[in-house]
Amino acid sequence: MGDFNRDLVEDMRANKGKPTSGPFVGRDVLILTTKGAKSGETRVTPIVYSRDGERYVIIASKGGAPTNPHWFHNLAAHPHVTVEVDGEKFAAHARVVDEDEYERLYLHHATKNPAFHDYRKKTTRKIPVVLLERV
Repeated sequence: MGDFNRDLVEDMRANKGKPTSGPFVGRDVLILTTKGAKSGETRVTPIVYSRDGERYVIIASKGGAPTNPHWFHNLAAHPHVTVEVDGEKFAAHARVVDEDEYERLYLHHATKNPAFHDYRKKTTRKIPVVLLERV
């Protein structure tokens, strides 16, 4: 994990899941803990989220890069993850959404986080949408 993400995670853990400095202040950010797809090592990543009822929606945009982020490969290989949000930590199951839910969830997320509209324009890949459901 890079210094920026490490500092953000530390800040969030010290402040009941809320970032207190930097570009994520006032935004909905969760901490996702996955198992490395190849290494099996624990990986911790802060990710912007939106909600769909009781489910958490995260988007594997990587800022519109041509490849998916590492965390996406990790949860695809090991869908049982840990989520920290609003100071609470719980086990969850990650599921990549199918066509039926994709557009609705992506647009809802992008409405709350407008940069996600731009990410689609930057890449030719279909950006995955992932649901995190508490277990």
